[in-house]
Amino acid sequence: MESEKKLSTHELLLKELEKLNEIEKRVIASLVKKRSIVKNINKEADDERTFGERVADKVAAFGGSWTFIFIFLGILISWVVLNSFILLNRSFDPYPYILLNLFLSMIAALQAPIIMMSQNRQAARDRLDAAHDYEVNMKAELEIRFLHEKLDDLREQKWLQLVEMQQKQIELLNDILENKKI
Repeated sequence: MESEKKLSTHELLLKELEKLNEIEKRVIASLVKKRSIVKNINKEADDERTFGERVADKVAAFGGSWTFIFIFLGILISWVVLNSFILLNRSFDPYPYILLNLFLSMIAALQAPIIMMSQNRQAARDRLDAAHDYEVNMKAELEIRFLHEKLDDLREQKWLQLVEMQQKQIELLNDILENKKI
């Protein structure tokens, strides 16, 4: 009868374990094996980047910097000054700067998808970070619950010891009172 209860309990636990998602299973496994669940997501994500992804990240980082803005602003001002004032009648791109507009459109057409690739990769990394944070928080919550249970057990043991000590003291006091009566 006892083995049937253990078997059915074991089966119940296995059924409940099957209901857990992968993250929860990893957390339970780390608790059982007493292993840390913390890992460096940034390092893993950086190690797995392809050449194109590294280029996209660098282009996006440079395209979103003040350095790029100042360089680009300098080129635009130089282009306008060169074609409007320095070259005067011999300018290769007179006002309204159609060639400049063509170059700006080409740069925007190339830069936008590259920045979007980098943003998509960053969004995927953020999802990994969120999943990892969830894992760590879940394990921390379980560990805290286990600590509370241990503290409750210790407190209960101390109460039992106190009750036993108090019982002994009462017995000793009763013995002393009986000895004084004689």
